[in-house]
Amino acid sequence: MNSKVETTLRNLRQLAAAYGVQPSYKNILDGRRRQASAEVLVSVLRALGAPLTRPEEASRALREHRQQIYRRGPEPVAVAWDGRGGRVHLRLPAGQGIRSWSCSLRLEGGEEQTWEINPGRTEPSLRAKKVGVEGSPYWEIDMRLPRSLPLGYHELEIEAGKHHYRSLVISAPREAFVGSSGRVNESWGVFIPVYALRSVRNWGVGDFGDLKTLMDWVNTRGGSIVGTLPVLAAFLDEPFNPSPYAPVSKLFWNELFLDLSNVPEIEHSPEAQSFVASDGFRAEKADLQSQALVDYRRAMALKRRVIEPLSRVIFERPSERQNEFFRYVEGHPDLKDYAQFRAACDRRRASWWTWPDRMREGRLRPSDYDLDAMRYHLYVQWLAEQQIRTFAKGCNTDGEGLYLDLPLGVNSDGYDVWRERPSFVLDVSAGSPPDGFFTRGQSWGFPPMHPEKVREGGYNYLRKSLRHHLAHACVLRIDHVMGLHRLFWVPRGFEPRDGAYVQYPAEEMYAILALESVRNRAMIVGEDLGTVPGYVRPAMARHKIQRMYVLQFEVSPNETKALPDPSEDSLAALNTHDMPPFASFWEGLDVEDRVDLRLLDQEGAVAELISRSKMRNALVRYLRLGRRQGADPSIVDVLKAALQYLGKSPNRLAVVSLEDLWFEKQPQNVPGTCEERPNWKRKSRYDLRQITEMRAVGEMLETLDLARRGKKKI
Repeated sequence: MNSKVETTLRNLRQLAAAYGVQPSYKNILDGRRRQASAEVLVSVLRALGAPLTRPEEASRALREHRQQIYRRGPEPVAVAWDGRGGRVHLRLPAGQGIRSWSCSLRLEGGEEQTWEINPGRTEPSLRAKKVGVEGSPYWEIDMRLPRSLPLGYHELEIEAGKHHYRSLVISAPREAFVGSSGRVNESWGVFIPVYALRSVRNWGVGDFGDLKTLMDWVNTRGGSIVGTLPVLAAFLDEPFNPSPYAPVSKLFWNELFLDLSNVPEIEHSPEAQSFVASDGFRAEKADLQSQALVDYRRAMALKRRVIEPLSRVIFERPSERQNEFFRYVEGHPDLKDYAQFRAACDRRRASWWTWPDRMREGRLRPSDYDLDAMRYHLYVQWLAEQQIRTFAKGCNTDGEGLYLDLPLGVNSDGYDVWRERPSFVLDVSAGSPPDGFFTRGQSWGFPPMHPEKVREGGYNYLRKSLRHHLAHACVLRIDHVMGLHRLFWVPRGFEPRDGAYVQYPAEEMYAILALESVRNRAMIVGEDLGTVPGYVRPAMARHKIQRMYVLQFEVSPNETKALPDPSEDSLAALNTHDMPPFASFWEGLDVEDRVDLRLLDQEGAVAELISRSKMRNALVRYLRLGRRQGADPSIVDVLKAALQYLGKSPNRLAVVSLEDLWFEKQPQNVPGTCEERPNWKRKSRYDLRQITEMRAVGEMLETLDLARRGKKKI
């Protein structure tokens, strides 16, 4: 490599470091995929806002980036842990006759604190030095914030002359909420996707009424939580994407899960009553119920035929209920905007990317959508909030109630990307680099958040997303918690193996998580499975973010210690929705499936099955399950012993997939597949009545309950 090329690549690497970008190949100077790495870095840096189009411009772009940093004044966000010790890093122009700067800290509660700073004079609260940046003088200041700040989001203003800056100050508890009663470490629950619930009363897809029934039953068995996949708004017509991990928005619910059996408006809608009483409705409902897989389009179309006339009733018939509805709409400023967006989607039946320029840029007029459709979307969100409130947590529940999941991404065709566009990087997909399972890497198809734009926006979108969930969830799982620290970006036109990691301001987001967790008395669980950098779990422990202890991930062939002990700050489970059910794992059926999908060759399958056999044997010995009458222990014995182990361990929460209790072998989701497997569609083998009456299921839950309470079955 000649010296000019070497210098160019070194400058590019320095620019990448300045923007928090790490190439997938550690050293782009060693010649290995050098060109691809350089092209990826240029694409990622441009997406972040770096002013360059080719590697040779890296040196100039680095100088411009440094100037931008100094011109913006203070850092956009500062954190004061437990209200103490907060500092703000300032970069202020020197000279221009400015000797002092006025500071104003407006607290969330409305109070205001003011003071003056003079960088040229020694002050105990300041550490200041003068620096030159491209010929311009600046003060670089580390300023101490007032002590004993109340918890909350506070606004700092700094000004002098024509210069005016603002920053967000987050005063947050260092640790997230973990409960206050002694029963918290006895908590256990079950998991099942809402859509998978069967009942004689639902319309071919599980609903909030089914979820309430399940929660009531689990409570009678001694359990305290029911977990499910995200129940956020989804496109179920055109465009169509039912995946719970590609929601239209993280701020609104999926109306498909509404229970329409007790909606008061139906009493005042002859149209809805007539349709529900018709032979056509009964036939369609019966057919949807009989299907093994959820038919999202048909189920949503059937429900909408009933909900639309009900939504007209709420607007046309004055009542106290109508007043309550109007108060709800008034109290949720984003709701009308969302309803207008969804109504425009209903009319155009296409992604907003194809809309006319004005609409695409976020400016809608009443002529762009049907009024009834907009009102429908207002109404279903109000109904969803009402129904979730009937079975989800109130205050002071200490980990009893609903366990929800906050997805990492959102649908690029959806409301959040349309409305919060500056916060997203549209020419990039989030993903993951190659690993032992996905040897080519993964591109997940959704745009990542821009690490600096979200800071400049005061993390408004993240805060709203958390509040939407924590208003009802007693436990919230953060999908791919490593994304708080760094995320793998794959620029458009490149393969996942050629992506790059982009760093995020993790401590600021931990501060928001901890603050919202404490305010809502809800525990936070971080999904920390897969490739986890060494600094992630210590950060989670520092802030009391519960980690995930998954038996199928943790088990090893070591016969003396097949399983590590779960930590107190963890949620323990046998598996997750992205993993094979316990019976499939035990019998090695998932290995056969990976061969079927060409994710594993025969040689690899043989090695995997040998390893699996060793793990099974080690687990049987570790759980002290001896041979009975010359035979190996049954899967029933193994599952019961595994539940006892998770129940007796110190982990704060224990959750078991309901389907594992009858040894289901078909997974709910197979990562890396789309049309190859019926992901997000498979219904439970049994309906709710059958499940609650199954003796074997009851005995397994009793085993878990007694283990959590430190008791033995008599």
